[in-house]
Amino acid sequence: MRLRVEFTTEPFDLDEAPAHAVVAREVIQTAELDAVDVGPFGNTAEGGADQVLTAVDSLVRKALASGATRVSLQVNVIAEDAQ
Repeated sequence: MRLRVEFTTEPFDLDEAPAHAVVAREVIQTAELDAVDVGPFGNTAEGGADQVLTAVDSLVRKALASGATRVSLQVNVIAEDAQ
């Protein structure tokens, strides 16, 4: 099964990326995922179910530990051929 995760962390800071946002992006960028897209207002990544779920667990834990007050995420099952 393939999954797509979309996430944001708060609070926002338009002048400089807060520590929790940097940590969350690092988790996603270093995970064994593909189709990673990070941006100032949202981030997405795709990969196998185990890899995505492992990354989501780490992302939530590390973002909260780094000062996030909210982590919003959505996880969707995607078709195997929708790469």
